[in-house]
Amino acid sequence: MDEELVRATIPRDLVEVLGVESQGRSKAETFTQAFLSNSMQQQQHHDVSSMLRHKAVILNYPKKERWSKRKTRRTKGLNARQKRAMKLFQVKPEHQRYELFLPLHGLWKQYITDLCSGLKPTSCPQFVQQKLLKADFHGAIITVVRSVCPSYVGTTGILIQEFRHVFKIITKEDKLKVIPKRNSVFSVELGGFTSFIYGSKFEQRSSERSAKKFKVKGTIDL
Repeated sequence: MDEELVRATIPRDLVEVLGVESQGRSKAETFTQAFLSNSMQQQQHHDVSSMLRHKAVILNYPKKERWSKRKTRRTKGLNARQKRAMKLFQVKPEHQRYELFLPLHGLWKQYITDLCSGLKPTSCPQFVQQKLLKADFHGAIITVVRSVCPSYVGTTGILIQEFRHVFKIITKEDKLKVIPKRNSVFSVELGGFTSFIYGSKFEQRSSERSAKKFKVKGTIDL
């Protein structure tokens, strides 16, 4: 710091405004030395006089504490074995009643109607088919029209559960049927439109199917 700054006096016009008076040279130097000693970072090999000769004077300042990134632990869900042990997907016998799932079927019909922008006789069948490929079929009434197992053919009911490889439907006789998707063809009728589901191409969960891009191909045989 330049010595002239230490000897500088307060202009007379500011004395009355600030309400202070200039101190003598000795008092000013003593105050400056004490202020810098308390404000500058402590240096073991430099005293205050040598530090004043530097162009830059570093004063102490509170260091900001860096917030450590907390590692957020994601809660792990149940695996397939734990879900089976807890019987999460099992429908109790007292709940295996066709009439209990009729409201679900009504919701599904409204859902498909909204998804297809209203099912009308003038609607394009290809457009409806593309929407149904990614749709959720929980609540739909499906019928097995073809299967390598003849006992499955003709089974009709409301789809209550869909897994990767099977459909679970409840029939009008209040019976729970588990129909494998592979080597089976299902039909879904709604609003005058009849769509066929080739189970071998539907071996996915409904959530995975909604994000899949289907390629237009010809029909396939069992």
